[in-house]
Amino acid sequence: MTAPFEWTPDAHELADLELLLSGAFQPLTGFMSSADAHSVDGHGVLTDGTSWPAPVTFALPDDHPAAPGDRVTLRDPEGAALAVLTVTDRHDGLVAGPVEALDAPEHGPFARLRLTPAEIRKELGERPALAVTMRGPLDDLGEIEATARELGAVVLLLPLAFGENGPAVVRAALKARERLGEDALLAVVPLARRDDPSIDLELRERVAEAYGATEHLAGPEPVTLPGPPHRRGLVVFLTGLSGSGKSTVARGLRDALLERGGRTVTYLDGDVVRRLLSAGLTFSKQDRDLNIRRIGFVAAEAARHGGLAICAPIAPYAATREEVREMVEAVGADFLLVHVATPLEECERRDRKGLYAKARAGLIPEFTGISDPYEEPDDADLVVDTTSISVDQAVRQVLDPLIRGGWVR
Repeated sequence: MTAPFEWTPDAHELADLELLLSGAFQPLTGFMSSADAHSVDGHGVLTDGTSWPAPVTFALPDDHPAAPGDRVTLRDPEGAALAVLTVTDRHDGLVAGPVEALDAPEHGPFARLRLTPAEIRKELGERPALAVTMRGPLDDLGEIEATARELGAVVLLLPLAFGENGPAVVRAALKARERLGEDALLAVVPLARRDDPSIDLELRERVAEAYGATEHLAGPEPVTLPGPPHRRGLVVFLTGLSGSGKSTVARGLRDALLERGGRTVTYLDGDVVRRLLSAGLTFSKQDRDLNIRRIGFVAAEAARHGGLAICAPIAPYAATREEVREMVEAVGADFLLVHVATPLEECERRDRKGLYAKARAGLIPEFTGISDPYEEPDDADLVVDTTSISVDQAVRQVLDPLIRGGWVR
């Protein structure tokens, strides 16, 4: 049941709300009062003496009418009702009270991996767990594996996926889980970083304990990319079916960037690369992967030196797209995956080159979308469907995030 007042918390508050609702912040059941927040800040305990490392607070603007006794529906950025906050105290700009879940959160990436402590504890059963909280990649798993063997414990990876680097942290955790083996568990935790490193570490330990950890290891801090976004290298990687419009959008984006100036732009179209860089390759999976790796290498080298590369291959396989992302991030550049998600029916209707008709007739083997799979990205940073919009509108859908993100000025 929703409440008469409503509000959309900011990103930090939404992350804390999710952890309150999931039980990861146990024994907390709601947002702290001003008095509790000051007590935690000063002494590491709530006013009732309960130990807790960091304030967990929520604010409403001064002109919002909610008062003690009122109920406020908390919504995500898309308007979905997540929880109801029953106001018990309002002081110093902070609104306190218990929260009651209305629906599972759907905002943010990798929602299917955001398991609750209860779900992980059920999976663990009586087995001990070594929890590893992550804010970046785990380059060396030796200590983790040795500690787990010593404890006879299951490794539990807890990627702390908050903010713009969240997807990269989750991908690093998924890669580490593959190397650790099928017994390793993983749960995405949207824990926002606290400014004080010692408090942040203690909060990570409390969350790990809530997930059933016998022991806790904090993963290494990630390497911070140098400089502001407009000085960093960037690869905009458009993927989609033949005829989806990705090449048209990519060319439009290139032209728009050249008109604005300020960035060195490299454009790598799939068909052009096939004729030059990848001449002689077939359309077998092995050669397709090699083609995408070559595109990724060139794009990463352009981005290594601060350039902006635009790529527009079909790139049907998720694992190969991930390899390209890793190439780019390994040189200290940023990567933006754009899924041009125009439906197959529309792509086939356009069929400018007659390729779909030939594939349907069996004249083209291993044709993506017909006789060979296209693995739709579940990690796309941006999704564009060109079915019912103009080229200029589609280009704008890609250009605007670049401007908002600071990569283009």
